[in-house]
Amino acid sequence: MTPPRLPGPRRPAPRTEKPRTEKPRSEKSRSEKPRTEKPRTEKRPLQLATDETAVGSWLRGLRLSGFSFVMMGILVLAVVALAPNVRTYAEQRQQIDALSASVADQQAAVDKLKDERERWNDRTYVTTQARARLSYVMPGDISFLVINDTGQSVAGAADNAPVSTAIQDTDVDWVDSVFRSVMTAGLAPQEAAQ
Repeated sequence: MTPPRLPGPRRPAPRTEKPRTEKPRSEKSRSEKPRTEKPRTEKRPLQLATDETAVGSWLRGLRLSGFSFVMMGILVLAVVALAPNVRTYAEQRQQIDALSASVADQQAAVDKLKDERERWNDRTYVTTQARARLSYVMPGDISFLVINDTGQSVAGAADNAPVSTAIQDTDVDWVDSVFRSVMTAGLAPQEAAQ
């Protein structure tokens, strides 16, 4: 079923001038009044004062209609509705960028640790680290340990006894030494109080 058609806007019928036929004056009825024509006035544009500013003339030139008010209202509602979402979006983008930078830093650290692990799988690197860190030597190598590489004498070196090559063995009972140390530490507060 189709809806009924609404009539379109009415347009005035075009005026066509009919040729005037003048009636003889004798045929005029008495009821007709003689026509008097109104004097025509001349229309001239009104000029405003010239001390008007550009903003003032622009504001006077605005034509505000109902449609304009509706569109401005929709624009204001859109700004009010979207402003919090845009702020949240910007904050989340900053967080994502910060986390991406953190992930990149951690990935670089992981790559560095993987490279170090791969170096420890190399036998030559392990040997070099054992020599440098633990002062290990291979069988048959001669190791030199430099104590003072500055060439200056060590201050406070009062012990000038000759170094012996014999291995010394101390007779210390370490269990008795630990027991005496624990007992001394446990009794020390009591002795200090007396």
